[in-house]
Amino acid sequence: MLVLIAGLIVFLGVHLVRVLADDWRSAQVARHGEKAWKLAYTAVSLIGFALILWGFHLARMNPIVLWPRIPGVNHLAALLVLLAFILLAAAYVPRNHFKARFGHPMVLSVKVWALAHLLANNTLADLLLFGTFLAWAVLCFISLRRRDRAAGVVPPAGTAMGTALTVIIGAAAWAVFAFWLHALLIGVQPI
Repeated sequence: MLVLIAGLIVFLGVHLVRVLADDWRSAQVARHGEKAWKLAYTAVSLIGFALILWGFHLARMNPIVLWPRIPGVNHLAALLVLLAFILLAAAYVPRNHFKARFGHPMVLSVKVWALAHLLANNTLADLLLFGTFLAWAVLCFISLRRRDRAAGVVPPAGTAMGTALTVIIGAAAWAVFAFWLHALLIGVQPI
């Protein structure tokens, strides 16, 4: 469990720098340059992500069950993850209504993904992993929305085409992941 916790601290810690220490981050970018900052940020993120994967794998070998599984919740979780994939697509597809409405659909996607997995899973490792990601996403979403309001940032208006494309891409990516890749990569068939 310690490897998982270390991975979460490293990965989410580096992703919280802008929220908790934006002045320090800006000073480092000014001192070392944007490319050097991005390289270091990426390296630390990858180390943290690798520790999360390894730690979660180790924790799943001897799971500590916290509550009984609730029948039917997997179906609700699958629908929530579908929404999460659509929101993730919204971060990249230009001029869609999700980005226009929420401003930061990728962070919102992480919130929905984490909530879905908290509902569907019942071990201490699940609670640590998904609960920490949910808390991180809530903090980041609040911070990003506050920063946007202060800077007067208004996302471009969404279009029907952009929104339709977002839904199609998100649903297709969800289907590939839910029906094939989740079992292949995670070892669990969610549907």
